[in-house]
Order: sequence, then C-alpha cells, then structure tokens
Amino acid sequence: MKMDEKRKDNRCNPFPAASNNLKLFLSFAVGGLLGDVFLHLLPEAWSHAKSFDDYLWTGEWALAGLLLFLFIEKIMSDESQSKELKEAEEKMHDCSGKGNRTPSKINHKEELNHNQNKDVALTKLSEPVQETRSIKISGYLNLLANIIDNFTHGLAVGGSFLVCNKVGIITTFAILVHEIPHEVGDFAILLRSGFDRWKAAKAQILTASGGLLGTITALSADSIEEAGMKTAWILPFTSGGFIYIALVSIVPELVEETEPKQSAKQIICIIAGIACMLLVTLIFE
Repeated sequence: MKMDEKRKDNRCNPFPAASNNLKLFLSFAVGGLLGDVFLHLLPEAWSHAKSFDDYLWTGEWALAGLLLFLFIEKIMSDESQSKELKEAEEKMHDCSGKGNRTPSKINHKEELNHNQNKDVALTKLSEPVQETRSIKISGYLNLLANIIDNFTHGLAVGGSFLVCNKVGIITTFAILVHEIPHEVGDFAILLRSGFDRWKAAKAQILTASGGLLGTITALSADSIEEAGMKTAWILPFTSGGFIYIALVSIVPELVEETEPKQSAKQIICIIAGIACMLLVTLIFE
C-alpha cells in the first residue's frame, strides 16, 4: 500500500528536487523584483518630485500599473475559462461513454455513483488546464513589465551619452550589473510559466528591444530634461507591474510550502535578491 502511494506521489511530481530548486529561484526573483521597485525604480521617480502633487502622481501611476496587470490577467483568464471547461467536459464525456452498459441495465444507485465520479473526474481534469493557463499569463505579464523596464534603462543609457562618453560608459556598465540578478529571477519566472529553457532565453533577448527603443527615444530628444518629462510615468508604472508579479503571481505559490527547511531557504533567497539590488544601488548610485 505504501509503495503504491509513493509511486503515485512520484507520478504527480517526478522531479521534486528540481521543483524545490525552481521555487528557490522564484524566491530570489521575488527579492529581486521588490528590491528593484523599492530601492531603484521608486526612489528614482521620487528624486524628480518637487511637490506633494508629484509624489501623489507617482503613487497613482504605480497603482495604475498594478491594476492594469490585474485587469489583463482577469480578462485573459475569463475568456479562456469557459472554452477550457467545455473541452474538458467533452473529453470526459468521450472517456466515460466508452464501454458503458446500456441505461436499462444500470440501477439508480449505480447511476448516482457514476455521475458523482464523473463530476469529481471533471473537476480534476479542468483544474490543471486552468492552472496552466494562469501560469502562462503571469509569464507574459512579466515579459511586458521587463520591456517597459528595459525602456527606462535605455533612456538612462541614451541620456548619459548625451552628457559625455565617460558618463555613458559608466551608466551602461552599472545597468548591466544591475540586470544580472534581475534576469536570473526573470528566467526562473518564465520556466515556471511553462517556457522551456530555449524559449525563455529567446523571450529574454526579445525584451532587450525595449532598451534599444528607450535609447533611441533619449537620443532623439532635444534635451535630457525633455525626455525625462515625457517618460517620467514609466518608472512608477513599471513598479506597480513588478509588485503585482511578485506578490500576486509568485508569493502565493511560495506560501503553500509546508516544509520548514524549504521555507527557510526560500526566505533566505528572497533576502539575497533584495541584498543584490541594494548592493548594486549602493555601488553605482
């Protein structure tokens, strides 16, 4: 009996060690995202504030980013839910219809048990489909937030080269170092979202286009101040998106961990992610 239960657990999670390692990387991603928001993006946005209205404006854009990401995920989930359930019902109907006896040979009690078992099986069949869909949406939201974040980095690089080449090189190097822990966390998020390693790598390269667009925008502006004024909303907006991804899409999965040792490792990884962002901020800013 115990051997059967063990085999069943292995079928449900054939790579428990890999799953735990992925959760550790996700924990690091949470720390990196939150560290980026509260130690880099928001302080940078607040540094340009000159009045209470400016601070209020920053908060409004952060909330707008958070709510927009929530709205996108809700819309995409609602549109796919009915279709997925319908497909699950059809699949379950096909499976249950094979090899059944004729209705005249089924008594009332057997029919009741049959319907109950069908409902349970249908529920179990539909849950993984909905979960997989939800996970993929969070991955695409992360890519969207990264494109916007890279756009701000491109603005910083382009604006710094308008000052002088030396400042531009230093700024570029600082941003590259800053992105290393961030990209590690983003890669883990994409793997969790259903991407394989190659697709996740290609998606990360695609988000770099946001940096190129930001650099072009900065270099085409008449001045650094003009570019900054037109794109000042991007920093708090991206902050809201990162907060949503970290606290809504990832943390609930980490909270489900019941093993104390693994939970302690996850907390350490979150702190490590924050520490990396703090170290970069202290060194280069």
